[in-house]
Amino acid sequence: MNTGFKHVYGPVPSRRLGRSLGVDALTFKSCSFDCVYCQLGRTTNHTIERKEYIPTADILDEVRRKLENGDKPEYISFAGSGEPTLHSGLGDIIRGIKAMTDVPVVVFTNGSLLWMPEVRADLAAADVVIPSLDGGDAALLDKVNRPAASLDFDRIVEGLIAFRGAFNGQIWLEVMLLGGISDDDASVDAIARLAERIRPDKVQINSVCRPPAEPYALTVHDARLLEIRKHFAGVPGTVEIIAEHLDDMAHTAFRTQIKEEDILALIERRPCTAAGAAAGLNIHVTEAIKHLEMLVADGKAVTQPKDGQVFYSACELRTE
Repeated sequence: MNTGFKHVYGPVPSRRLGRSLGVDALTFKSCSFDCVYCQLGRTTNHTIERKEYIPTADILDEVRRKLENGDKPEYISFAGSGEPTLHSGLGDIIRGIKAMTDVPVVVFTNGSLLWMPEVRADLAAADVVIPSLDGGDAALLDKVNRPAASLDFDRIVEGLIAFRGAFNGQIWLEVMLLGGISDDDASVDAIARLAERIRPDKVQINSVCRPPAEPYALTVHDARLLEIRKHFAGVPGTVEIIAEHLDDMAHTAFRTQIKEEDILALIERRPCTAAGAAAGLNIHVTEAIKHLEMLVADGKAVTQPKDGQVFYSACELRTE
């Protein structure tokens, strides 16, 4: 079990990053967006207020102790429970990590706050930044990402462009597409035109692979994703399709970190959200999601959406 670590988790397997040590600098579901596809459910703290949600010193101490364990990850990534750029000490945390290790630092961000000079400055020390852009106009962004009321679509886009002009590291632009909502040619072309202006090093096309906050956030199938990739031919960087695989070697090794029986025993007693399972198992919510989704893929658990949250339950009671 994972003990003594509240804000740092893993390493966990990631197709993009290999074995990634996660850093979660936010309180649960503090975000500037309320994305309909979010695997953590609906946003409960919908805000653009930047503050020190978790003490910077506590996060750096946990990273240091994790690295001292000798299990060197391929990347250290900021993601987890909300939007990392909401943490006012993000730059200090990144620089502190860079002072203690040569492991590259990655920040996953929805990109909504890059119009703030202080956010761009905080991210400057990272090696890779992975912002998202899920809509090519304000109407679609509102439908898919449900941004905080004070956010402006044009300002968000200009922030992405400004960050590209100032950032010396890699930018991988993630585009999350939803079936029947944003996968038509017109919607894709609008996003592609903006990507050409942003000029990322990569465009990573993605779709829903885990139970979303809203049941109408549907997966775009592989054949259509292959067609969509052609629409991004004008982007100077690499264009690739991202998908989760639960049966590769990294995930197989990850399965051994927590006993399957412990997870099944928890969700047999009562259906749990990923956050509830994480609390019961004393692990981070991101780790809990990966374990739960492995059980779903193996046919041992099922999901049920309710009130903007996703509950996991065992398929049937086991007999001893």
